[in-house]
Amino acid sequence: MDDGRGQEEYVRQLLEAYRKTPGTMGTVRRADRMLAVQLYQRGVAVSIVENAFVLAAARRLIRSPDALPLGTIRSLAYFLPVIEEVLGMRVSPDYFQYLRHKLKPFTPTR
Repeated sequence: MDDGRGQEEYVRQLLEAYRKTPGTMGTVRRADRMLAVQLYQRGVAVSIVENAFVLAAARRLIRSPDALPLGTIRSLAYFLPVIEEVLGMRVSPDYFQYLRHKLKPFTPTR
């Protein structure tokens, strides 16, 4: 039986990655914690969620310089459609490493 430490560590790791994702407020709210618990209960790996953060951030940041600026991401729920997309992807982990490299200049040091 899960004594809670697995869930606790999962939630901590996921929320820390969310907090450091470029384009987010950098703060975690109660609803974000609850959603992280739901993702844990669904069995969604932290690596999948982190890859979704990277993919969404890359899409937001690496775009036409003429495009209007986007608002700050204020909720973990913003990433749910991208998490579902990443769950269905058949992409090499190298692709996400490449995106991480491209995002380094934008990554906050929170």
